[in-house]
Amino acid sequence: MGTMSKNFDTLETRTADQRAADLARDLPQLIARAQATAGMGATLAGIDAAAITSIEALAALPVLRKSALVASQASTPPFGGFASLAVAEFDHVFQSPGPIYEPGRAQPDWWRLGRFLTASGVGKGDIVQNCFSYHLVPAGMMFENAARAVGAAVLPAGTGQTELQVRAAKDIGTTAYAGTPDYLKIILDKADEMGERLAITKAVVGGGALFPSLRQFYADRGITCRQCYATADLGNVAYETDALDGMVIDEGVIVEIVRPGTGDPVPHGEVGEVVVTTLNRDYPLVRFATGDLSAIMAGTSPCGRTNLRIKGWMGRADQTTKIKGMFVRPEQVADLVSRHEEVARARVIATREGEMDAMTVKIETRASNPALYEQSVLDTLKLRGKVELVPHGSLPNDGKVIEDLRSYE
Repeated sequence: MGTMSKNFDTLETRTADQRAADLARDLPQLIARAQATAGMGATLAGIDAAAITSIEALAALPVLRKSALVASQASTPPFGGFASLAVAEFDHVFQSPGPIYEPGRAQPDWWRLGRFLTASGVGKGDIVQNCFSYHLVPAGMMFENAARAVGAAVLPAGTGQTELQVRAAKDIGTTAYAGTPDYLKIILDKADEMGERLAITKAVVGGGALFPSLRQFYADRGITCRQCYATADLGNVAYETDALDGMVIDEGVIVEIVRPGTGDPVPHGEVGEVVVTTLNRDYPLVRFATGDLSAIMAGTSPCGRTNLRIKGWMGRADQTTKIKGMFVRPEQVADLVSRHEEVARARVIATREGEMDAMTVKIETRASNPALYEQSVLDTLKLRGKVELVPHGSLPNDGKVIEDLRSYE
């Protein structure tokens, strides 16, 4: 189980009564703040903010779906009227695939990932090799801010250039890795090939599933690997601790598990869609449906943190699937099909090859050269994958355009 790491702040060990009292104070203010924005104001019209003082009261409010956020951004760019500050008042504006835009602030730990780093033992004296992307998307800055919040130094490495990553890690003496679960293995394999031994002993990962075999691979090399569940819109939602027993919900969000496609909470323990209300005054999203599946766990974490826990990521409520750290959405597959008149249907299949995600795109077409479609696959799905051509009518008639064959056990 391990010993309990120090806490980021006292919020993590509040009693149930303290939590309820703090929520009764904070939630009405958050609802009122959200109502003052054009985006959430339309969703929450007619709601008495002062009456929303508990999770039970929150559950009566409408759910905000990502599709509605995307549609609002299309008509009112860039944030769809959901931010409470003007665009120029933010320090950063990010673009994620979709495209969808997210705001960011440089103030300490705006995305609240410092709590996750602290729980993972990352802090003063550490040098974090941040291999999340700094290009357009917010992931790099999310972990940059978190490292600053806990007093760690950062090598803003981004993605790619693996040989240079190894050289920098060796020369600087990197002690911690931040990035997607798979990429650290690529760095370590390259270091072995170059005959270098790195000083990395901690890894904080997100943006994809951390498979048990990969976690064990890192452990066998003396690296403690912990994962968080965070999104570009919400920041940190939940995180692992030394207990390795589910994921503790972050103190800056309220998490509900609802029946997919509805806003109705399910009993604790039942799998449903993760709906999150963020207590972020700059970007106050209320009952934001993530499309992810999880379940609330019984009891509290053996690590001593008292908030509710979720089981972690358990798949998607829709067919949207994360492959190699990037979301692939049904509408992207439809875009791929529409680009070629001879293509009837396509199906994206996610698998694992060793400890890496792999993507195969099966395309129903009369063509015989897969190379004809490789650029379209990259343009629409934003990922490279194996293209497999199949005869018309051969793909299953089950409505699926994305199939995830990876095992999460």
